[in-house]
Amino acid sequence: MNVLYEEEGEFKAGAVLSQSPASYRIESPHGRRSKIKAANVVLSFERPSAAELLAEARKFADGLDTGFLWECRKGAEFGFQDLARDYVGRDPAPFECAGVLLKLHSAPMYFYRRGRGRYQAAPEDTLKLALAGAEKKKRLQESIAQWAAQLSRLECPPEIAALHDELLYAPDRAKPETKALEQACAQLGLSAPRLFERCGLLGDSHAYHLGRFVHEFYPKGTDFPAHEAPVPPAELPLAACAAFSLDDIGTTEIDDAFSVTRVSEDELRIGIHIAAPGLAFAPGSSLDAIARERLSTAYMPGRKFTMLPEDAIDCLSLDEGNERPVVSLYLVVGASDFALRGRHTKLERVRISANLRHAEHDALNAAFEKGERIGLPLEQELLTLWQLALALEKRRGRPSVGAAQLDYVFQVEGGRVAIEARKRGAPLEKTVSELMIFANSAWGELLAEKDLAGIYRVQSSGKVRLSVHPEPHEGLGVASYAWMSSPLRRYVDLVNQWQLIAGLRGQRPPFSRNSEALLTALRAFEVTSARFDEHQRAMEQYWCLRWLEQERIAETEATVLRDNLVRFEGLPLAVRVPSLPELEPGTRVRLALEAPDLIERTVACTWRATLGREASDTAAAGDGQAALEHEAREQKPR
Repeated sequence: MNVLYEEEGEFKAGAVLSQSPASYRIESPHGRRSKIKAANVVLSFERPSAAELLAEARKFADGLDTGFLWECRKGAEFGFQDLARDYVGRDPAPFECAGVLLKLHSAPMYFYRRGRGRYQAAPEDTLKLALAGAEKKKRLQESIAQWAAQLSRLECPPEIAALHDELLYAPDRAKPETKALEQACAQLGLSAPRLFERCGLLGDSHAYHLGRFVHEFYPKGTDFPAHEAPVPPAELPLAACAAFSLDDIGTTEIDDAFSVTRVSEDELRIGIHIAAPGLAFAPGSSLDAIARERLSTAYMPGRKFTMLPEDAIDCLSLDEGNERPVVSLYLVVGASDFALRGRHTKLERVRISANLRHAEHDALNAAFEKGERIGLPLEQELLTLWQLALALEKRRGRPSVGAAQLDYVFQVEGGRVAIEARKRGAPLEKTVSELMIFANSAWGELLAEKDLAGIYRVQSSGKVRLSVHPEPHEGLGVASYAWMSSPLRRYVDLVNQWQLIAGLRGQRPPFSRNSEALLTALRAFEVTSARFDEHQRAMEQYWCLRWLEQERIAETEATVLRDNLVRFEGLPLAVRVPSLPELEPGTRVRLALEAPDLIERTVACTWRATLGREASDTAAAGDGQAALEHEAREQKPR
């Protein structure tokens, strides 16, 4: 005896070797023996053989019209053998029963299963909808195949081109356009950006990388929505001193300035003046909504996307020749030993006498260290602030930054890039860093004293995080540290400034410590800031590769960081060199370079020679991360 049975959604046939009430032992046409459940058997027959039955059944099923079978059995539930009998007009042969079963099983839109060997014809309305859906799916598959074929010929269909950005940066794999692109990429062995480049839709590699950032953070575009104008208060007193700032050449959001006033032969008054957007618009305003959504100014070489609109920056930035609202922290210090004798905070206006730029004043770094004078504007004031910074650093007991660490400044103009190394801890940089650390620490302590909520930067056990509680920052050696020195550029600083202003005025603060708005801002800023940093590093890597291409660098020297990871000399660029022999960290090597891949942001390198070890172990201490936080960079974002 032979049986037709169902197994894993397929119908199979075999010869029965033995039988029990609940199961059969069978042998397949290929000689494989197995045990099947009796409940899975749908038809028993003596002739023909199992192999012949399936072949004849498939042939018979091919001649059946599904629509006609559906017309014959509208309505009630039926068994496949009953339908086979009605179709042939007699007792059906086994292969005819099996053929009808195969046809019913292959048409789930027409026939619903209702049990073993039993079916029911689908309702007419439901069938029409199902057939329409099947036809639509068929046409969609044809479109996908057609688009994929065009892309494989490096021709981009308009339907694909219209979704260019989405397909590059956030493809929806459920969309047919994405499926077509994936098929073409797999066929050609190319990535999506590379395929678009071959199709002529990715002419500029920088625009591609910049577009990824814009698509992620500004999906509605980089333009600012409509908003009210900020209204700086007119009743603030004017400070008796004039202030000056010190920033990079491209800085437009100038939110910190300094003043130096001699009170007596033995005493100086140092002013740290921070721009006060918190006095010009309030929480809940349209400008607050904009700042809360953007959370921070985003920096990358040659470009930045500001947190606040240009009109707000124009009337609040501490620009030369203007009187601007500020939160001022005044320090009274000894003129000779810079011992701190007193401090107080004021809300006021201050006149900005000068906006100094590092490019014009960095010569003072070497002059200060050598004890020389070169006659630049405000040189004496800067020297005084540097001497104060040294005293503040000594008082904290922590260096601002490792002495051998380097920062890199990127200048991009007209598609060309210049990369300048800047030594960390240089006098002017240390000056700004230490004064910002002091201001953030002092105002953090003031919030804590007044029991006002704030967002603090905390470091314990080497881990840095944000908190609403005034906990120590071990890396800086301060009891509390609340970001407040960049309110034009960071939302956390703006929130803290609102809290500080309320405390100084004796008003109710806008945020409580368990405020959902405060906690949401904290969490959102941490995530967004990390993603901004990631994009900034990616764009710096890109411009390093552009510089290699621009200068036609075929060979370079590098320092081994660990394993086969090396850092290029004079560039903030670390790459892996597969051919590098096993060398100690700090070993200098010479590499041969291939042409950089600006789309993938990679450059292939080959080891050529080993040159020796760095004179200082600090050069190979890691992948360029400082052992301590570099608060100057955090306070003065690039």
